[in-house]
Amino acid sequence: MGRIIEQDNKVDVICQHSRDGTIIPIKLRVEDEDGQYQTYLIRSYKDITNYGEEDNHKVATAINHMWTFDCNILVFGRERRIRLLYNSFENLWRTVEDWV
Repeated sequence: MGRIIEQDNKVDVICQHSRDGTIIPIKLRVEDEDGQYQTYLIRSYKDITNYGEEDNHKVATAINHMWTFDCNILVFGRERRIRLLYNSFENLWRTVEDWV
């Protein structure tokens, strides 16, 4: 297994959309430098989206369409923290930085 590289930081994410509008990231898939896909189970997460004071409910709005999650995954037996961003306008998931 090679080192994970993400030039454009786009990743595949399996997530759950609950009936109250929240998003729960479950799995993450990225391509390593050898072209092989690596899948990681998200062990825990925290929604750190800044909703603003005037926005009382946790849903993406026209003003704030970016969801931000701090996630813990297991990589080669070590727990790693990553940050995921979800853009609801583009329907794309990204990592904030090169993390593995």
